[in-house]
Amino acid sequence: MNKEIPSKNKPCRRDFIKVITTTALTSSIMAKTVSAQDSTPKQGRIKQSVSRWCYGKIPMPEFCKAVKEMGLVGIDLLDPNEWAIVKEHGLICTMANGPGGIEKGWNDPANHKRLIENAEKRLHEVASAGLTNMIVFSGNRGKIDDKEGLENCAKGLKEIIPLAEQLGVNVIMELLNSKRDHKNYMCDHTIWGVELVKRIGSPRFKLLYDIYHMQIMEGDIIQTITDNIQYIGHIHTGGVPGRNDIDETQELNYRRICEVLAELNYDGFVAHEFVPKNPDPLQSLKRAFEICNV
Repeated sequence: MNKEIPSKNKPCRRDFIKVITTTALTSSIMAKTVSAQDSTPKQGRIKQSVSRWCYGKIPMPEFCKAVKEMGLVGIDLLDPNEWAIVKEHGLICTMANGPGGIEKGWNDPANHKRLIENAEKRLHEVASAGLTNMIVFSGNRGKIDDKEGLENCAKGLKEIIPLAEQLGVNVIMELLNSKRDHKNYMCDHTIWGVELVKRIGSPRFKLLYDIYHMQIMEGDIIQTITDNIQYIGHIHTGGVPGRNDIDETQELNYRRICEVLAELNYDGFVAHEFVPKNPDPLQSLKRAFEICNV
């Protein structure tokens, strides 16, 4: 008798083995996918806020309402007369304006008396309002070299740090670029700022690491943050070049930066400080929130 030749439409042992193998492989891949999804970190690990000056044309109550609806927790760089408005909308002032401006700062002893008096007053105001952060600036170099300026900053700031410790307020010095936006500003490199933090030696004094400014001055953002996270108390964003939106139109990967911050257990605020390009600036802010919502 002739052997029966399997037809093309008739299943054979080889087909069954192929089906079983494929099914098992698919099940394995699905199981791994579900497991990976289950272990994916939840969003909301970064506390986001925004600098008010970038949205100055929007009335404060309207701005607060929009910020709250997006999921941000507060607004940066406000004076005392604005704190109550923010609080009414369920937000906080994440960085209070401090004593003095950018150019005439703590690196010049001639400014110390004025800065100390104003800082003591502002520290009491910040604490009474239940806030925790106050900004300060090194000042411009002028004829003062970096070594002398470092010593002067440490000497002057040490006069107010005991009060800051007593009141539970963080004094935060901002790193700014001296290449484009703030010519001659002294605290323009992370290494200089870190040395100042070490000299003051208080958990209530840290740096405001402005990513926009430090990308211009030194780059190497993620590694620098990783190496110095213990000295960083606050963070600002901004697209490079141009200080515009932090989306795909600029050179930094802000989502990965925020993932690293979360991995490092950074518990400070990340405040958006960029000038929106979108005709609807709140759309730019919403997009920034989504990028950093890791």
